[in-house]
Amino acid sequence: MPLQIRRSRAGVHLFDRHSGLNVLADEVRVATDDYSQSPRCLSIALTNACDLRCAYCYAPKQAATLNADRVVAWAAELAGAGCLGIGFGGGEPTTHPRFAQICEQVSQSTAMAVTFTTHGHRLTPRLVESLQGNVHFARLSVDGVGDTYERLRGRPFGAVHTAAMRLRSLAPIGINTVVNASTIGELDDIAEFASGVGAVELLLLPQQATATQPGISASDAERLVRWIQLANPPIRLAISRTGIESSVVTAEPIPGEDPLEAHLHIDATGTLRPHAYARTGVAVTGSLLAAAHELRQAI
Repeated sequence: MPLQIRRSRAGVHLFDRHSGLNVLADEVRVATDDYSQSPRCLSIALTNACDLRCAYCYAPKQAATLNADRVVAWAAELAGAGCLGIGFGGGEPTTHPRFAQICEQVSQSTAMAVTFTTHGHRLTPRLVESLQGNVHFARLSVDGVGDTYERLRGRPFGAVHTAAMRLRSLAPIGINTVVNASTIGELDDIAEFASGVGAVELLLLPQQATATQPGISASDAERLVRWIQLANPPIRLAISRTGIESSVVTAEPIPGEDPLEAHLHIDATGTLRPHAYARTGVAVTGSLLAAAHELRQAI
């Protein structure tokens, strides 16, 4: 499969999903009419279904599941317009009845990276085998360690290590952690766990407000910023765009890139949003690129 190519005001971006190699030829001047029309990456909530009941989960709770053929068609449209990767989430994406088939079809028909985020408790050997060769990065959600994880997620913490090993047999992995009052004091332990299972990145997700739960408190947000500034964890850190990143040093992946050019999100009802936390969006009724243009014009 050839490299995926993206053209923008920053230059020509070459991406190899197998090695993770990114090359930006910023000396190349791209004509405005030749800019890639897709976001650099797209996250898709395949379903709102999840077999865990985490109180702080921000994902919508109404029943909704995307049609698999529709998702594959979107992927084809995106690939031809310069998108570098698709990340599947939810809900829990592995509850989608055609999850493995979607990953296979997108991987085999495009040069985009296929990634997904999971709680890991449905990763049977059979499912992992069906995903082999069709996933290029995976994220495992780990909120706290030991008793804290078991209290928040209602599942044995020991199973998380098994899930991490199964994911590593597929592709490089990262660990995601919701940072809240329960997990803020365990960041050192979480970082050690992530390093110990061979993860390449720890993504910090400050808790978002829901209809029933508040977002991360101001004091815990300050603790998180201090930890990032002072800790020396044995793993690369990343943080979601929730406002706190303005207080810490973060990388700018593509110089001058607009957030709406970098990333968009489709929820399980087929609504295109600026990101997974956004409350407004545009229904995708036909072309995904047309919906992306409409969304950019509206914001």
